[in-house]
Parts: sequence; structure tokens; C-alpha cells
Amino acid sequence: MENLMTKSAAELNEELTAAKKELFNLRFQNATNQLDNTSRIKEVRKNIARISTVIAQKANA
Repeated sequence: MENLMTKSAAELNEELTAAKKELFNLRFQNATNQLDNTSRIKEVRKNIARISTVIAQKANA
């Protein structure tokens, strides 16, 4: 969480986009039964929420 606070808004948006792409790919692999580690989906979703929270905090500050 601390490393997210030090990043700029552009860097956070890039990370958010990358996480969303990863989540899409994980869901696709899960649907086609190619995904081994299904807990990774939960981790990526939480990471997206963390990034979104930091972006909102910076926008309100």
C-alpha cells in the first residue's frame, strides 16, 4: 500500500490497466479450464481495489 501512495496518477492508471488486463486473461483461462492457480483471480481483484482506492484518495486530496 505504501508503494502505491508514492506513485503518480499516471503510474497508478497504468498499473490499474495492467491489472484489469491480467484479470481478463485469468478469467478467460478459468473459463477454458487452463488456469491452475484460481486464487490469483482473488489477488488481482484485491489489487485493483487497492489501486482504485489510492487513485480516489489522491483525487480527493
